[in-house]
Amino acid sequence: MKAHKRIQAWFLAALGVGALTGTLVAGEYEPYLGRWALTIPGGGAGWLEIRQEKGWFDGSILWGGGSVVPVSSVFFNDGRLYVTRVSEVERRGPDRKVVRKQQFTELLVGEVYGDTLEMEQFVPNRNGLGVRQARFSGKRIPPLPPAPDLSKVRFGKPIVLFNGKDLTGWRPTDNRPNGWRVENGILRNVAVQEEGKPHRSYTNLRTEREFEDFNLTLEVRVPPKGNSGIYLRGIYEVQVTDSYGKPLDSHNMGAIYSRITPTVSAEKPAGEWQSFDITLVDRHVTVILNGKKIIDNQPLLGCTGGALWSDEFRPGPIYLQGDHTSVDYRNIVLRPVIK
Repeated sequence: MKAHKRIQAWFLAALGVGALTGTLVAGEYEPYLGRWALTIPGGGAGWLEIRQEKGWFDGSILWGGGSVVPVSSVFFNDGRLYVTRVSEVERRGPDRKVVRKQQFTELLVGEVYGDTLEMEQFVPNRNGLGVRQARFSGKRIPPLPPAPDLSKVRFGKPIVLFNGKDLTGWRPTDNRPNGWRVENGILRNVAVQEEGKPHRSYTNLRTEREFEDFNLTLEVRVPPKGNSGIYLRGIYEVQVTDSYGKPLDSHNMGAIYSRITPTVSAEKPAGEWQSFDITLVDRHVTVILNGKKIIDNQPLLGCTGGALWSDEFRPGPIYLQGDHTSVDYRNIVLRPVIK
């Protein structure tokens, strides 16, 4: 039996879950199907999708930062949901060299109450002694509306978010080192790194004001191997990165990070100014990069890694990612949707 199977069996035994027998009735699992906006342990934003397809159950998850990834398994017993996640752990010797790689399994157990999913996380300690437990919850995400007719959407007067002089209207998102400054009309993040030392993480920057639906235009310049992001309403990241010449991918310039892949490549080489024209309406997004439409009114299934929260129905700021590398922005203008 593989390591993660043994751990999963131990979990089930510890929780008093016997082997599944017979055929599940629809009422046991149907309330769990769909997408859930999670508030994970520690207060971060997460997302979970549970689906039934081709005769089995499957799922995808976002846990704080990073990408949306498949879960290892989804199953039901006694009206409860069980989700396992398996990751790889490196075991190192006294000289810090990798001795072997092991699979590491955690279990999420949930019960649904109307539109709320109450869950508990079971994570074995990596030294093999004991299990950590934490409770968290999720809210059901309502079905997506039809794609809006953007020709009928009305926009208000332009709001200049960056005045080109100082950081008025902006503030850091946390207490990490602040590399944001204004130089020669440019909003710059100077994320200095020291060679041979661990990466130093800098703070992100957000608008004081919060918005719902809007059109946003701006220009950005990334250095070689640069990485930043433009968060719409604080939850959906439009990726900003040096991906010139790379194959299409959901982590490239202009993508909705790990969710929507651009239909065409439109990025310029690092070091050149690039223009964005982004429209967010009714949980649908359009992205025009350097004059080319690369995402056309596509649905947003949930928040992306690094979101300030998982609630897709509250106003939020524009926030610019500064925790990876240096980056420059200018000419940031927003036009809110008039409803």
